[in-house]
Amino acid sequence: LQGIFVLGLPYALLHSGYSGLFLIILAAALCCYTGKILVACLYEENEDGQLVRVRDTYEDIANACCKNLSPKLGGIVVNVTQVMELIMTCILYLIVSGNLLSHSFPYVPVTEKTWSVIAFVTLLPCVFIKTLKFVSKLSQLCSLVHFIIILVVMTYCLTQIHQWSWAKFRFSIEFEDFLVSVGVIIFSYTSQIFLPTLEGNMKNPREFRCMLNWTHFFACVLKTTFSLTAFLTWGEETKEVITDNLPSFLQTLVNLCLLTKALLSYPLPFFAATEIVYACFSRGDCSHYGSPLFALGVRCSFLLLTLLMAMFIPHFALLMGLTGSVTGAAMTFLLPSLFHLKLKWKKLSFLEKCADISVFILGFLCSLAGVVCSIKGLLEVFG
Repeated sequence: LQGIFVLGLPYALLHSGYSGLFLIILAAALCCYTGKILVACLYEENEDGQLVRVRDTYEDIANACCKNLSPKLGGIVVNVTQVMELIMTCILYLIVSGNLLSHSFPYVPVTEKTWSVIAFVTLLPCVFIKTLKFVSKLSQLCSLVHFIIILVVMTYCLTQIHQWSWAKFRFSIEFEDFLVSVGVIIFSYTSQIFLPTLEGNMKNPREFRCMLNWTHFFACVLKTTFSLTAFLTWGEETKEVITDNLPSFLQTLVNLCLLTKALLSYPLPFFAATEIVYACFSRGDCSHYGSPLFALGVRCSFLLLTLLMAMFIPHFALLMGLTGSVTGAAMTFLLPSLFHLKLKWKKLSFLEKCADISVFILGFLCSLAGVVCSIKGLLEVFG
């Protein structure tokens, strides 16, 4: 919940004004809610009225909802959507790494693409990752680096408190700029892809809902505090990535921390994507699909794919926005609410049905608006 997107929140406030603060809180509540209803779809009541976990993954939920149409249709749609989003995330980390290295060492005569290749070399050991436990240790280090970055930025902002003015906030906003802010804020909370696996690996799954409440609450508090202090410091001069506003002596330090964070963040989406593909193949009749050598081949292929796409796809930011508007909104809002309605319709109260329908409509509108803006941007770029 505390990814690189957090660094774009002050810029989102620049374009959304006071409504941006409300959006940060609303997005936390909605994403927490869809996380809960998604995990609720993993369970069914047995004859004694006790909840039993009858499904393990997002794919299982989708297959259960689409079994009347096709036993595997829902799972295929979900898996393709998940893999697209995860691979795009990995590619983004590679591109960000190249960009950060080039800005940290501007006097070295090396292009951003070459720096991306250098960053890629450090990620080669990812092909040997076999368990989520190892990934979680890397994610823990990633969180530590992230808090160092946040601490540095906020400490500098607090030294500039004499320049703060609420007059920097505005009430009138441009609609298209506002949509960009909505996308940044909502997608900074997305974690639904990982929740079924996370809940299944908890020592005490009964604490899942409580954990989700507290993590989203603290994420909301941190995002609001960070984005507010940063925006009040720089106002109209706030840049897309807030670290670019820092003075040069801090910027290099923070950029290296961001590079470390990007490299440590890469293994989680990479591991999740390769596990999904490997699981799909290993269910087949061919025994070699289940071999360790085949698993290694899948990981190597995905690693090379992320490098090639990072090197050769032009206007990646716009393509990422287009993909994110489709896959992000689908995995976060559309599918959880749709699956919950389908599987739990008879047991839901009227208010719960209204809540699910409202989330679905909101997710559809966000997705549609994001797609329109991204396509418009691509058309402008390509003339």
